[in-house]
Amino acid sequence: MAFSTGKKFGAAMAEINVTPLVDVVLVLLIIFMVTAPLMQRGIDVDLPRTVSQTAEQEERVVVSVGKDGKVSIGDVIIPMEDLSDQIKKRIAAHENQKAVFLRADKSLRYEVIMQVMDEMKRSGVPTIGLVTEPVAEKKKK
Repeated sequence: MAFSTGKKFGAAMAEINVTPLVDVVLVLLIIFMVTAPLMQRGIDVDLPRTVSQTAEQEERVVVSVGKDGKVSIGDVIIPMEDLSDQIKKRIAAHENQKAVFLRADKSLRYEVIMQVMDEMKRSGVPTIGLVTEPVAEKKKK
């Protein structure tokens, strides 16, 4: 404990030395900045085919993107500029459901799908589900 040489002899100093704390925090920050990109890894996926099936069909918000890149919610075709506003309205109508499901043609470019997902995220959708078709089961002999 440090003592000051002021008016009172032997009185404790009230200042805290924060330099070691700042040094440790900066070292930890650098460690996390270096290791964070290393923790991201990619995997090969084939989204259009799945074996699992959904248990129940409930009323949900489904955004569809056709082969031609046209976006629709349900059966209504919507311009990309209005997608965010339309999703906000649909989510407000379905208060208990916060997820929006995306159906996209498998021949679409990845860029188109990511643009739609970006608009969905901008509209405040916390969870985006990807809809796939089940794989046709092979007949057993």
